[in-house]
Amino acid sequence: MAKNKEIKTNAMRILDSFKISYDSYFYECDEFIDALKIADQLGLPYEKVYKTLVARSASKNIYVFVIPIAEELDLKKAAKVVGEKSVEMIHVKEINSITGYIRGGCTAIGMKKKYVTRVDESAKNMLTIVVSGGKIGVQLEMKPEDLLKACDGEFADLIVGRAE
Repeated sequence: MAKNKEIKTNAMRILDSFKISYDSYFYECDEFIDALKIADQLGLPYEKVYKTLVARSASKNIYVFVIPIAEELDLKKAAKVVGEKSVEMIHVKEINSITGYIRGGCTAIGMKKKYVTRVDESAKNMLTIVVSGGKIGVQLEMKPEDLLKACDGEFADLIVGRAE
């Protein structure tokens, strides 16, 4: 008789390879739903759940930014922290070809290529944060420092409205 094996995403396998501990949340979902709705569905506070955004610079470099779900990426701050004049969000239809993930399942862990990644500095104040698990219906909770280790990222000031 077959055992009910836990679903492992690529992001989970990468965390396992780094010996990073994490908790998984699974939820029912057939297509993209807003991160705020996911947090509500899982009973998680908005400030603990982070979304992964992908941007392109004028020089065509790709950058990854991880920010709290209720916040907005400040494109000027984002460009500055990666040493570019400007960045703009990639088009939704490009997410899979650039990252290997689909909208709603995109995570900074284990993208097709290694991109410069910045995580909003608000994560420094959190014991743990929750990010996409690399597949719609999966969220992963871990220490912010462990996320940085897994995606080779750094903290930076990224959101709109915070004084510089």
